[in-house]
Amino acid sequence: MTAAPELLVRRLGRVDYEPTWQAMRAFTDGRDDATPDEIWLLEHPPVYTLGQAGRPEHLLCETDIPLVKIDRGGQITYHGPGQLVAYLLIDLHRRRLKVRELVALMEQAIIDCLAEWGLAAERKAGAPGVYIDGAKIAALGLRVRNGCSYHGLSLNVDMDLAPFSWINPCGYEGLRTIRLKDFGVTDKVPAVGERLLVHLQRLLPPVATAAAETPA
Repeated sequence: MTAAPELLVRRLGRVDYEPTWQAMRAFTDGRDDATPDEIWLLEHPPVYTLGQAGRPEHLLCETDIPLVKIDRGGQITYHGPGQLVAYLLIDLHRRRLKVRELVALMEQAIIDCLAEWGLAAERKAGAPGVYIDGAKIAALGLRVRNGCSYHGLSLNVDMDLAPFSWINPCGYEGLRTIRLKDFGVTDKVPAVGERLLVHLQRLLPPVATAAAETPA
């Protein structure tokens, strides 16, 4: 019998936010110990998402962009065409990962990916995400249920940044957002997704086997 793969990658293209969110929840609720982890690479049409403890006042003005209240951590952010979104549906226990370790892993994958274009990106203490010269290029937000994660990260590739100016991004007033295009990067979202995927797969610990979990 062929063993189930450790990780499946789904390239979904541009998909609406709410059905994708509900699909993540359903996948997480329905998985068992034999369910392979998955990474979903995609884009969303324009949408604001507000985290569990999010404050509506961080939306600074009325717009035609829908606002969806969701179950990840964090405040408000924007998703739209030209932004890479990667959702990580990971069994943390099986990979012996803590939540903070997964967050650090995602940040490092983005930092390593951006280094391929000669960009020096960094973390910022107390503000999850990835930054270049203090401006945010990637955002993170997770939910963990029964030891399994969903939601993930977004990386600005070649998108309209104006909707970020209508919010306090991730709850930070005046936070400047940037995109890969600002640095002369011409790769499109799918190509950037493949580059980032390599780093995510490299950094994710392997699934622990039953033999590895049982002391000799």
